[in-house]
Amino acid sequence: MTAPTLDAFLNSYVRNEDESRSAVAATVRKLAEAAVKVRHTISHGALGAAFAGTRGGNAGGDVQKDLDVFADDIFLDAMRHAPVALYASEELEQPVLLDGSAPLAVAIDPLDGSSNIDANLSIGTIFSLLPALPATGAPDGNPAAAFLQAGVNQLGAGFFVYGPQLALVLSLGSGTHVFVFSARLGTFIQAYESRIIPPRAQEFAVNASNYRHWDEAVRLYVDDCLQGSEGPRGKNFNMRWIACLVADCYRILIRGGVYLYPGDRRRGYHQGRLRLVYEANPIAFLIEQAGGVATDTVDRILEIEPEHLHQRIPLVFGSAREVERIARYHVEPSTIGERAPLFGNRGLFRA
Repeated sequence: MTAPTLDAFLNSYVRNEDESRSAVAATVRKLAEAAVKVRHTISHGALGAAFAGTRGGNAGGDVQKDLDVFADDIFLDAMRHAPVALYASEELEQPVLLDGSAPLAVAIDPLDGSSNIDANLSIGTIFSLLPALPATGAPDGNPAAAFLQAGVNQLGAGFFVYGPQLALVLSLGSGTHVFVFSARLGTFIQAYESRIIPPRAQEFAVNASNYRHWDEAVRLYVDDCLQGSEGPRGKNFNMRWIACLVADCYRILIRGGVYLYPGDRRRGYHQGRLRLVYEANPIAFLIEQAGGVATDTVDRILEIEPEHLHQRIPLVFGSAREVERIARYHVEPSTIGERAPLFGNRGLFRA
């Protein structure tokens, strides 16, 4: 049986000329077209004009590279030709009003993993599709209000990975599906249908260089994993960190595991570093649709109502039992029965 194309998948999703679904499908198609253009530019590497230069800081205060701005321009232009009322981006301070009568609001991180650009490692694009609030088109309305909805309201979410393959991970509320771009056919082909993340994990992703800044609960969790089969977990773990949210998420969707980007004691990191609206929410949507769990270390990400567009938040996601265990380390570590008192006082990184 031939795997369906993205177009065929979206046609099946629309059904009965439903206006909302038709808008979502049309927007995903335009996002996919834009991603192919971005991938083409990335493939030129250091030979390309929009590759590795820097421009200062973006709306969130992070270093902004030329490729960040190029990708943002490509996706913004694509959304001008989609049924989208508002476009919000990591690279822009405020949302852009496109068509006040359109039904959707799109939040996007146009180029996730910018620190990997020069090193020729995976980078990506993350997007969230939300219903546009009725008042957003009003002249005196607050355009950002459309994006201050809990993640459970998302109509769809996804990300593109610009890696060895150009892949699209997409959920429209019924499973998480993976499509790979076929250069020969000029379209995305479904590679995995309804991915399910194994509930248990033996692999975790975390930037261990921040160990000294973490709260005690995170350090205890990592210590216990690193003790391996001789420690309280009774099994060996692998540690991975790609420094690209979508690449780490893609790996977890394919083979399981857990990802941690907690808040820590560094200045500007206390409330976490990832953005709730256009990073944590779409990732959480995809993970939950694949049977996983996503939290801010304790609470479900998709139930948190954003306070402002560029709000930062801690993020833990992946295999359900592992994410739930991490929450217990924060809330009630005494209930983790296999932990021996020894491991509450010592670890591989502590004497």
